[in-house]
Amino acid sequence: MGILDIFEQFRDTIFLKENSTLQKRVKELESLLEKDPQNEQLQQELFLSKKGLKGEDEIAYQLKKANIGMYVLRDINIEYEDLKAQIDFVVITPWCCYFIECKNLMGNITLDERGNFIREYKYKGHSVKKGMESPYRQVCAQREVYKKIWMKKQGKLKTFLFEKSFEEMHRVLIVAANGENILNTKNAPKDIKYEVIKADALIRKLEYDGNHSDKSLWENRKEMESWANHFLLLNVNNENKDLLNEEPKDVALNIENIDLKNIQINNKADFEKIVSTLKFRYAKTYSNYAPHEYALEKEEGEKLEVIRQLNRFIQENYDEIEIFAKKEYKVLFVGKYKYWAVNSWKIANILNRNWDFKNEDGTTNTSITQSYMGKQ
Repeated sequence: MGILDIFEQFRDTIFLKENSTLQKRVKELESLLEKDPQNEQLQQELFLSKKGLKGEDEIAYQLKKANIGMYVLRDINIEYEDLKAQIDFVVITPWCCYFIECKNLMGNITLDERGNFIREYKYKGHSVKKGMESPYRQVCAQREVYKKIWMKKQGKLKTFLFEKSFEEMHRVLIVAANGENILNTKNAPKDIKYEVIKADALIRKLEYDGNHSDKSLWENRKEMESWANHFLLLNVNNENKDLLNEEPKDVALNIENIDLKNIQINNKADFEKIVSTLKFRYAKTYSNYAPHEYALEKEEGEKLEVIRQLNRFIQENYDEIEIFAKKEYKVLFVGKYKYWAVNSWKIANILNRNWDFKNEDGTTNTSITQSYMGKQ
């Protein structure tokens, strides 16, 4: 007899938290674009937010169709000391708790024998193949933040007794929400292979796990609900702020020894010297999918001219062209940063950068930027 038979009378999917910060963010961006329809940064964020929201909605739809008996919490933010984690879905079932990471990506996804995630897609008739940050490591890191909270709550004795079974009690799943994806996990390591699935396989995966679990964590439904409420209490209200309308308090220039009226940027050394006079601010709005920082100047004057001349140098002397949200961006690698231009330099009022840099063999090192994923 499987766990699903034991909980025969409880087959509902109950959402204790169904709202998502993406829902509110989409509405905010649509409202902002009504006032500023040509703002490319807003257009880009709206595209990504809608895409992420569509993926989350597909997983929520699949969970609602399940006939298993579960409690679901969507978009949960937890904190432990200086560590933070945003979990797309926490699903409490009779046999375990799942941490689900939603990915709604274009193109096909392959997992190689080392567990690396590789995307393949078409752009302007050409095939593009590139690696991506591992969502498996990402969701495991989220689980580790919760583990610290869990261990503190259990105390030393229970931690000693149950720490070895923690991962069995708290499992991870990566769900590809784009129905058009081809997901190839044939050569993936065994510990990852069956944790990466498409959205339409989610119910079958949960049913399989339930039918192959030999014991329940709970005596009854009330205990399940109590654990679900535990996650609800842990949730930190972490709604995104509209940084584009917020006047940055720390954007300023240190202009000593630089003639801002006659800016000359002839090479990367000049670029690095000039850009060092800017103070950058972390873009919290993009933290979950494109960590970066920016310098912004809204008023006409010498400071704005600095930003425009830096953008001009990027556009005229770029190293590469990258595609983000179906749009091409000219990028420039200087020192330990990657800079890119958003608009024509003549109207630009912002300069963006992240922490990507070039290795000695010419490949791009994205490890530092990836470490900022989810930071607030």
